[in-house]
Amino acid sequence: MAATSLSASPIAAATTKSLPHSLLRSNLPTSSLRLPQTRPRTNPLLCASAAAVDVDQAPATATPTKTLPFRVGHGFDLHRLEPGYPLIIGGIDIPHDRGCEAHSDGDVLLHCVVDAILGALGLPDIGQIFPDSDPKWRGAASSVFIKEAVRLMHEAGYEIGNLDATLILQRPKLSPHKEVMRANLAKLLGVDPSVVNLKAKTHEKVDSLGENRSIAAHTVVLLMRK
Repeated sequence: MAATSLSASPIAAATTKSLPHSLLRSNLPTSSLRLPQTRPRTNPLLCASAAAVDVDQAPATATPTKTLPFRVGHGFDLHRLEPGYPLIIGGIDIPHDRGCEAHSDGDVLLHCVVDAILGALGLPDIGQIFPDSDPKWRGAASSVFIKEAVRLMHEAGYEIGNLDATLILQRPKLSPHKEVMRANLAKLLGVDPSVVNLKAKTHEKVDSLGENRSIAAHTVVLLMRK
């Protein structure tokens, strides 16, 4: 009876075929043979899906801000140049036949410096903190934005290690104004001018920057723990 029930099972039949002939020829009752236990197969995709549902349904928790010895931030800004506007860069009025069309004073350098500091602190960008939809910022001096970014930086326990900025425009030439802009930027940031670097590049007459229709700026800042 045991042999009959063993051979009747597909799993047992497959197992019997795989047994050595010496065991098949032995007098051991087949009922004493231990058959491998089979486990239901699980679909890894279903498991992953279930895990994803568990994660999504987990309650959100506030992650504490990690204290780092230093932080690096990058800022970028671009404005269209149009006749009838003043060209203010780094808080300095630069003589030119065009200026930045913007909600505030359009200071492309100060704007990207603010974004670099905010980015290093892991904060929202300048457009979220000072939205152009708010009428109180219309025509505002960008020094206001710089002072707020510096306040947030000190509040977080950091100070500027060094700052490197690049202005991109075809005209006018900024070499006569660079040192004044650099000194004013250092003053607004409350740092020694030696930690502020300012470069200016043309765009080789390529696209709107090279055609004197826009101006752009990049800034990288290193913040150090006080």
